[in-house]
Amino acid sequence: MPQVAVILADGFEEVEAMAIIDILRRAEIEVVIAGLHPGPVHSARSVKVIPDAGIDAIKVDDFEMIVLPGGQPGADNLNGDQRVKDLIREFHDKGKLTAAICAAPYVLANAGVLDGKQATAYPSYDKRLGHAQYVDEDVVTDGRVITSKGPGTALQFGIALVERLKGRERAEAIKEAMLLRF
Repeated sequence: MPQVAVILADGFEEVEAMAIIDILRRAEIEVVIAGLHPGPVHSARSVKVIPDAGIDAIKVDDFEMIVLPGGQPGADNLNGDQRVKDLIREFHDKGKLTAAICAAPYVLANAGVLDGKQATAYPSYDKRLGHAQYVDEDVVTDGRVITSKGPGTALQFGIALVERLKGRERAEAIKEAMLLRF
C-alpha cells in the first residue's frame, strides 16, 4: 500500500488538508499526518487536528509522496521550518513525488524542486514560485511535482494524487463514488 506524508503547520487550510486526506484514504492509500510540533495543529479557522506523528518521525524511504496543504499562515509556517524544506529536497532527490496546493507551492520553490518546472498556486502566489513557469490551471503535473490552486480545487488535486499513485481506473472509481464531475 502506498504511503503519503501530509505535513500540517499551524494555520493550514482545512478544506485542502481534509479533502486530500479523505480522498487518499478512500483510495486505500496510507496517509500519515505529521505536525511540526507535539500536540494538536490548529488550522486557519481554529480547527484542531491531532497528527499521527511528528515531522521528525517521517523517514523518506517509507513514503512515495509528501503533500503540503496551503492556507495562511500555514504555508509561511511550513516555509519557516528548515526540516520541511530538507524533507522536500530529500523526497525530490530520491525520485519521490512532491505535491502542494494553494500557497504551499512556494515552499516547494524555496526548497528548489520547482526549478524549470511548470506549476500552479493560489493566484496571488504566481510570482513566488522561483524559477518555475506559472500555469493558470487547477492542477498541474510536471514530472514528479504536482501543484494545485486552492480550496476550490482540493478535490480535483486529491484525485490527481490518487491517479498518480494508483492509476486512472482507481481515480475514476473514487470520482464516481464521490459524485465528482470534473
